[in-house]
Amino acid sequence: MSRAWLALLMLGLVLTGCGRPVEEFGGPTMGSRYSLKYLAGGGVPERARLKAEVEAILAEVDAQLSAWRSDSWVSRFNQLPAGACAAAPATVRALVRFGAELAERSEGAFDLTVEPLRELWGFGPQSRGGRVPSAQEIAAARTQIGYRQLRLEGERLCKATALQLDFDSIAAGHAVERIATRLEALGVDSYLLDVTGELKVRGRKADGSPWRVAIEAPRDDRREAQRVLALDGYGLSTSGDYRNYFEVDGRRYSHTLDPRSGAPVAHDLASVTVVDRSALVADGLSTLLMVLGPQRGLAFAEEQGIAALFVRRGADGFVTEASEAFRRLEAGAVP
Repeated sequence: MSRAWLALLMLGLVLTGCGRPVEEFGGPTMGSRYSLKYLAGGGVPERARLKAEVEAILAEVDAQLSAWRSDSWVSRFNQLPAGACAAAPATVRALVRFGAELAERSEGAFDLTVEPLRELWGFGPQSRGGRVPSAQEIAAARTQIGYRQLRLEGERLCKATALQLDFDSIAAGHAVERIATRLEALGVDSYLLDVTGELKVRGRKADGSPWRVAIEAPRDDRREAQRVLALDGYGLSTSGDYRNYFEVDGRRYSHTLDPRSGAPVAHDLASVTVVDRSALVADGLSTLLMVLGPQRGLAFAEEQGIAALFVRRGADGFVTEASEAFRRLEAGAVP
């Protein structure tokens, strides 16, 4: 997925209280920003060490998965011709397997090989602005995509056609999970982590209250909170069409592309938020559901037990629908 990463408002950012203090740091990453808020003390390493650990992981993820830098692993793989193979890092192999699983579950609505479509529609690293391509151009680009044209051979990733990988739909969620695992190994037991809008929350603040996360309303004129969730041990991801799009003759063309049609999604779904124990899973599923649209997406979420909040554009404003799993989580009745 190509997108300007979606911001999520976060509440209760700094609290010292009478217990352990809340520390905070952040910085630029993946064309956006990351931030970490956590309870210090109690054996938690110093801020400088945590910052170095977090940024080392972010640098590694960027070096492997960013299509926006020519020296990354994925950019080098994308330049290989049809029939080529390349040694792939273990994380890349795991993400390819995860992407294939989502593709199979959604009958192709999710696909990690949509890079040619991103470029065609003006959302890719080599694009020069959005435009509406011809039907012939779309048909030609679709011959260059297809997750089934990828195969793993031991530690090598091979391509049957000259396809190009695009990890934007799951890279940030993957980074969040990597960082969360490292933080917990270092003894950080309460934190709110945000990488380009993908979140992971664990523990409680110094006064015993939960971390609260506000889901942003899908507006392109201002930012406002739509729902507020108290989370512990969950990742959260929102996909939408309100940050990265272009308009031609009054029609909005979203950066969210449907691999099955070769075009941006054309339904009235403005955003989807998914909450899952894994930020990686939430990241991938939010894209998948955004492609499926409001009716099929909600049905898919109910079938799969996914906690998802759908926001549609209605005649009189936004209309929200939540899956049963989301309603239970919002009410606090979660496993």
